[in-house]
Amino acid sequence: MVPRYARPEMTALWEAEAKYRIWFEIEAHATEKLGELGVVPDSAARALWDWWATDPKIDVEAIDAIEAVTKHDVIAFLTWVAENVGDEARFMHQGMTSSDVLDTTLAVQLARSADILLADLDDLLSAIKRRAEEHKYTPSIGRSHGIHAEPVTFGLKLAQAYAEFDRCKTRLIAAREEIATCAISGAVGTFANIDPAVERHVADKLGLSVEPVSTQVIPRDRHAMFFSTLAVIAGSIERLAVEVRHLQRTEVLEAEEYFSPGQKGSSAMPHKRNPILTENLTGQARMIRAYALPALENVALWHERDISHSSVERFIGPDACVTLDFALARLTGVVDKLLIYPDRMQANMDRMGGLIHSQRVLLALTQNGVSREDAYRLVQRNAMKVWESDGQLKLLDLLKQDDEVTAALSEAQLEEKFDLEYHFKHVDTIFARVFG
Repeated sequence: MVPRYARPEMTALWEAEAKYRIWFEIEAHATEKLGELGVVPDSAARALWDWWATDPKIDVEAIDAIEAVTKHDVIAFLTWVAENVGDEARFMHQGMTSSDVLDTTLAVQLARSADILLADLDDLLSAIKRRAEEHKYTPSIGRSHGIHAEPVTFGLKLAQAYAEFDRCKTRLIAAREEIATCAISGAVGTFANIDPAVERHVADKLGLSVEPVSTQVIPRDRHAMFFSTLAVIAGSIERLAVEVRHLQRTEVLEAEEYFSPGQKGSSAMPHKRNPILTENLTGQARMIRAYALPALENVALWHERDISHSSVERFIGPDACVTLDFALARLTGVVDKLLIYPDRMQANMDRMGGLIHSQRVLLALTQNGVSREDAYRLVQRNAMKVWESDGQLKLLDLLKQDDEVTAALSEAQLEEKFDLEYHFKHVDTIFARVFG
């Protein structure tokens, strides 16, 4: 985790102390059920919970010192708890294996991280919706290949982003459900030394489902899907960030990131206002996507288990969740304060002498008896003159002077094809599809 790109609530989930608290809850809940089943004395769980009720400080340094000797993190933790609880602690971990604790804890951390990320997505969706409705009918040029295509509205650009992030939310809900699974099945997952009822009890207490078949580890296809979902969300973040970056270019300048009082854009050039937030989001998205590949490679473990996945997840678990949390919050701020320039949008749209209406003329010619091939030729030869004049010539004027064109279309018919509002007649339909 890089502190520069981390927020407190998400970071706290991945701190060592938080991890050890989940470890304790798993062990205590398991001991509690073992007591109900008569495997261990009821007093064992009571001793654990009585000590826990004192809100003890988790001594991370002490646990680390024990691990330096044992070379085993779970044993180090159990030893430290026993030193604090006393003799009854010997009944902890009966029939369990380390992966029961580690994998179930990771499931809790990822599920709780998903809850924060879902709240982040709700905030982002709210900001996008507000700005989309604000600019529902603000004319803007649509671009394909970076080249002027036909008119859209800025609201439609944002509606597309809303729909995409709404799909991201749906995927994350599914990924959260799939990752929130508990395994307390013992060595190689056979329950030979622990009753499946213990697993069910721990799962219920922690808000998890039961892993149907754990081979001592929870299958890593679940984790691969979770981190892949985070990667897709990162891709959507970058898509919107890149759009803002392009729109902020000096030659375009249809929108730009908010530039706060006192902010500096360049150490050398006082005039600069750079899209630093969205550029930063592009970089963060690259990192989040990078975490998906090792998660996919973790799926193929040896036989019932190995620990090749373990070191990977110590990196990607906190890093992916913390970074995505930060990125979503940053993008929400960008959208919320985005400076939008309708006049510049209109000026850019008008810049190329009406070329954006070429398709309507093409279609009108075909509907008036001209073959598609000839219609395309007629419109294109006039459009290229406008293109080569850098918009100084006007397409409508040239078409009116073209005898082959006017043989099929009157001046009034041609003028009607240059009506900007024509392109926006279904904006309400699209908004209804997106926002309901």
